[in-house]
Amino acid sequence: MITTSVTEAAEFLTQGKVLAYPTETVWGLGCDPYNEQAFQAILQLKQRPAEKGVILLAGQISQIEHLLTQVDDEIRLQIINSWTQRTPAERATTWLLPADDSIPQWIKGQHAGVAVRVSTHPLCTALCNAFNGFIVSTSANPSGMPPAQSLQQARQYFGSRLNYLNGDPGMNHQSSKIIDAMTGKVIRA
Repeated sequence: MITTSVTEAAEFLTQGKVLAYPTETVWGLGCDPYNEQAFQAILQLKQRPAEKGVILLAGQISQIEHLLTQVDDEIRLQIINSWTQRTPAERATTWLLPADDSIPQWIKGQHAGVAVRVSTHPLCTALCNAFNGFIVSTSANPSGMPPAQSLQQARQYFGSRLNYLNGDPGMNHQSSKIIDAMTGKVIRA
């Protein structure tokens, strides 16, 4: 099913369904991160190994603030600025943060931390806010294929096996860069 309603899309997530949606970079696949069955459905759709882990996407800093408590104040400010002070044309940044007990192991994969991004994309922000929290975000593509850049491409990959929130992705079509907040190491350039 295709919808333009953020409220309806958030309801799909609440019901344990997988949703394809545009992000500030490429199209993503998402679900409720606490619903392991929905998460496993994403892994099957993508043919992706569980040990890789996925990104959590938030609509506002308050939704992930508990994950910033173990980060040095200077790095915390750098992280927040990367989410709040970038232009729409700049590439998005995802940060690998220390995971607390609230993050399910299946989200982290083989990692001790969790990858998190606060989105600047208006549709993603509205979706997370309507869902009342962060959601899973992984590129909408089968493993080894390029990420979907449009609704049509996402539908070519997955057909009617999931739900779609129609909209336009952001201006920068590169996947987000990923930086480890504790070491400063760039995980994905």
